Amino acid sequence: MNNKSIFLKIDYLLIFLVFALSFIGVTVIGSAVKINTDGITGPYTSQIMWICTGIVLMLVVSVVDYRVICKLYPLIYLLNIILLVLVLLIGREEHNVKRWLFGIQPSEFAKLFSILYVASFIQKVKEKINKPLIVGFLVLTMIFPIILVKAEPSLSASLVLVAILLSELFIGGINWKYITIILLIFVPISIILYIDLLNGEHKILNLFLRDYHIDRLLTLINPDPSDPNYYQTKNSIWAIGSGRLVGKGLYNGTVNRLSYLPESYNDFIFSVLGEEFGFTGCVSVLGIMFFIVLRCIKIAVNTSDELGKLIVGGVATMLAFQAFVNVGVATGLLPNTGMPFPFLSYGGSSMWVNMLSIGFIISVQLHSKPKSMF
Repeated sequence: MNNKSIFLKIDYLLIFLVFALSFIGVTVIGSAVKINTDGITGPYTSQIMWICTGIVLMLVVSVVDYRVICKLYPLIYLLNIILLVLVLLIGREEHNVKRWLFGIQPSEFAKLFSILYVASFIQKVKEKINKPLIVGFLVLTMIFPIILVKAEPSLSASLVLVAILLSELFIGGINWKYITIILLIFVPISIILYIDLLNGEHKILNLFLRDYHIDRLLTLINPDPSDPNYYQTKNSIWAIGSGRLVGKGLYNGTVNRLSYLPESYNDFIFSVLGEEFGFTGCVSVLGIMFFIVLRCIKIAVNTSDELGKLIVGGVATMLAFQAFVNVGVATGLLPNTGMPFPFLSYGGSSMWVNMLSIGFIISVQLHSKPKSMF
């Protein structure tokens, strides 16, 4: 295959959408950290650096055959566990959480590592995927990184790992009987947990959730403007609502001028977007993310390679789940939990992981045979 035909296989629309969302993110982060009044420093310049280095990482990964990397999936899994253990032992602690190791967040990289591991494992045992021992072994091995991530604590990141595992099993052809069993178990457990949440003692929830997790769930059920746990959510909803149709304009939002919303350049970046660019800006960003996920799904469907399909499907799940939770938290539809909006929120590890994930998608396009053109 000549170079011209290789370049024709790349989904340039996907790359353009990723770059567009990253550019919007830098712009909104600039307003959140007030570069219009305080100058261009801190998170703004850091985000630009992470985007540029992330693009380099994306290009490097894209030219490497993903199948070669995935042959090392046992080592990828082991590296994932080692990093997650190290961050708990010697990681930097901030605000009573340990998430940083040598300047990176292993919990973010755990998402990509899990995609590669689960995809490679399922592809390896494709014909045996519905055997109970095989499914049980995969679930058991994934329980370890999920528990380690939650121990940092980072409940939201651990939920991303759960979503990745479930989606990969579905894409890999898990029998519907397992899905039925999961639903039969999940529904009554959910009802029991809800009853326990309404109970003042929370005997069951206290076994695996911290007090502030329970407080946030209670705040979601019964919002109280005077509750400190509702402070960020209340201000976020107000900021988004105040933007109305077209917003107040860049740098004209009260988040920019009054700084009343903590983490506005990270977990609540959608609030700044809503206030300054209004409903139009919010819908535009959600539309871009929708088409990014849609392009991923089309690429997964189009590839003839099972491993490539699993990797791309896992990336699509990761991006969609994070965007859904981030917007849900910002609009008060979900309990307050830290979840970055892919390519939009501030964060080096998150940006690198997302860019690397897009690199793997490009690698799948370049190194696998398509079923058909679209």
